[in-house]
Amino acid sequence: MAAKFQKPTGAFVAASWTALFVGAVVYLLGLWNASMQLNEKGYYFTILMYGLFAAVSLQKSVRDRLEGINVTGIYYSLCWVSLLLSIALLAVGLFNATLANSEKGFFAMAFLLALFGAVAVQKNVRDIGSDKAEAALDGATTDEA
Repeated sequence: MAAKFQKPTGAFVAASWTALFVGAVVYLLGLWNASMQLNEKGYYFTILMYGLFAAVSLQKSVRDRLEGINVTGIYYSLCWVSLLLSIALLAVGLFNATLANSEKGFFAMAFLLALFGAVAVQKNVRDIGSDKAEAALDGATTDEA
């Protein structure tokens, strides 16, 4: 039996997209303006992309399991390891960076905001898609009766 999820409000959808874009754009602007070598910038950019992908993939796996969709244990575990690894890699990179503590905090908070936004956006997209699919099924069932 599939779990029933409530359709998200417009305000929550807007807040989720805003968190994703603000977190990612601010992180990338900070990276653009940072006085570090290009290979360091590439490292932090890759961690952002890896973290966003891992967060969305983990959220999807958790949701699939809640809805009774088969998710292999290895994939589910890999999602958790990837998300934790992206956070750990950012933490290690920032710990060893020659940045001011305020800059380190800026990157960490922008990264976490972007991760939160990605998870919330993925949840909203899925909830809205489920709601539309359910409405279409209800309409088809009503028409057939």
